Amino acid sequence: MRRFAKIIQSDKRGQIVIPKDVRRDLNIDEGTGFYLYEIENEGILLKIIPSKDLTEQNHLVHEIEINADKINVKKENLSKSVETYKKRSKGNFENIS
Repeated sequence: MRRFAKIIQSDKRGQIVIPKDVRRDLNIDEGTGFYLYEIENEGILLKIIPSKDLTEQNHLVHEIEINADKINVKKENLSKSVETYKKRSKGNFENIS
């Protein structure tokens, strides 16, 4: 993260707008896909899906764990979220598209 946190609001349908400068810096265009992770009692985390398909996501969880303090996420809430996702029928994180 190169900048200070930005405060954005959701509309009545729960949609948010990613600020233009962030979209530009991260090369986010219309149709860009994201993994959406719900972190219990914290909020959500969006991770851009690379153009090639990801088959394993453990490295993303590890990256979040490493940076938990920097992004103000409690590791115990992340662990709870991972366990919740593992109990789902697919046994892994869900792709939201």
